[in-house]
Amino acid sequence: MNLEWAIIRGSGIAAFALLSASVIWGLLVSSKPVARFVKAKPLTWFHESLGIGALLATLIHVFVVSIHGFVDFSWTEILLPGASDWRRLPVAFGTLAMYGLVVVVGSFYVRKWIGQRSWRLIHFGSLGVFLASLLHGIQAGTDTSNPIVLGMYAGVTIAIFGLVAHRLTPTEIEPPEPVG
Repeated sequence: MNLEWAIIRGSGIAAFALLSASVIWGLLVSSKPVARFVKAKPLTWFHESLGIGALLATLIHVFVVSIHGFVDFSWTEILLPGASDWRRLPVAFGTLAMYGLVVVVGSFYVRKWIGQRSWRLIHFGSLGVFLASLLHGIQAGTDTSNPIVLGMYAGVTIAIFGLVAHRLTPTEIEPPEPVG
């Protein structure tokens, strides 16, 4: 394995791990049980930093893919979803995840202009970014057969969907309306 291929693989896995950690951290910090014990605002810097790290690892992944000769991607194939001849759909998922990550991370810096409601709506989209990157990694990644990588995919997916389910579950059950 040459250095470029190691960087492509490592940066892709690092991008996925950092994105997953950012989504998990965001869900934890914004959940009601955690909010009762800690103030979320001081902890958002860590969430933001994980997102920036995921974006930087993604940009390294994309750049090194563009100069590596194994598949010989053009910038059009990298930047235009569905333009790749090699594993068209999985590569498109990766491209869409990259664009989504740019939007979600960028929203930290325009929050005061777009408002809390728009910022939250954009951040709900991070679940789609996670899913697109998961599908990209599973279908286009060369390390999917590695038990550690497969375990990472399964573990973070279970954690994220568990946290989303917890967040969507009402905290108090309303008693039924009296009949008559």
